[in-house]
Amino acid sequence: MTGPARGTGARPPYAREVTSPAPAPPTPTEAEARTEHRRGLAAGFGAYLLWGAMPLYFPLLEPAAPLEIIAHRVVWSLVFCLLLLAVTRSLPQLRAVLRDRRLLLTLSLGAVLVAVNWSIYVWAVLEDKVLDAALGYFINPVVTVLLAVVVLRERLRPLQWVAIGLGMAAVVVLTVGVGHVPWVSLALAFSFGLYSLVKNRVGGRVAAAPGLAAETLVLTPFAVGYLVYLQTQGDNTMTTHGAGHLLALASAGVVTAVPLLLFAASARRVPLRVVGLLQYLTPVLQFLVGLLVFHETMPVARWVGFVLVWGALILLTTDGLRAARALRLADPRRPTAPSARADDAAADTVEPIT
Repeated sequence: MTGPARGTGARPPYAREVTSPAPAPPTPTEAEARTEHRRGLAAGFGAYLLWGAMPLYFPLLEPAAPLEIIAHRVVWSLVFCLLLLAVTRSLPQLRAVLRDRRLLLTLSLGAVLVAVNWSIYVWAVLEDKVLDAALGYFINPVVTVLLAVVVLRERLRPLQWVAIGLGMAAVVVLTVGVGHVPWVSLALAFSFGLYSLVKNRVGGRVAAAPGLAAETLVLTPFAVGYLVYLQTQGDNTMTTHGAGHLLALASAGVVTAVPLLLFAASARRVPLRVVGLLQYLTPVLQFLVGLLVFHETMPVARWVGFVLVWGALILLTTDGLRAARALRLADPRRPTAPSARADDAAADTVEPIT
């Protein structure tokens, strides 16, 4: 028996076949990138529109008092998040957060701050102080920059200092003109600014749903305890005002979680500088609701205070966009995808309005 003839191209059966490396995954086409960008914009608009419409929702929960509403918001947000994590098979993410003691402690601090913020906001809406609440969220970016100086020891650019000065001037004008310190606005701005600082420490280690689940899990024992106390006193409206009222209170979980998840989806798909501009939609809508729907009064001093704050926001936005552009020009190799870090300079104050 003779072997295969040379030059015939025959190959012994034991010869190893050389395979080429697997091709790299295809990069998204321009059309796919545009589609993702549009989806991100839609999600961002949806998130901030829902947050802006919150003043229309909480009065529907009356006669429940603010603390009862917050207790239900905590409990039903946890229920919704647990269901969502179970359906998406993401419960291991929550377990990982709960096993990390340092991370859980940080989120616990954030939970306390967001509970304070929620309580003041709901009280303000039910007490016809929607304009004060809107002013608080207008002031929030300025407060966040101020906290970056005081807590993080960051150095500010000149326009940022001017913006802080305008914010302080607005507080003085409102205090003198209205006759009292705008404590609702300041409390909302600082509680949410501190919450943003805590979330900044967490960074991208925790996704939106597991993070909200962990925070509400920390608060739930206190919320349930308060609801039990109300029940013993005969003041728990959940059990005395029918099934419709119960469903309305339970919807607080969906109302809380859905815009937060939309925000997370938007932040993954569009540049942060765009999200940074979208965030002003919420206080604008709150302002319009307070002025046009609830007909709250706007004396001259309040208009002046708002205009000063709006001027500060224009300066912050302009400065952030300039800084982002300077970073890109300084390093042309810097990625231009939505996750590019150059966008961070344009969105130093971007946080979800929970």
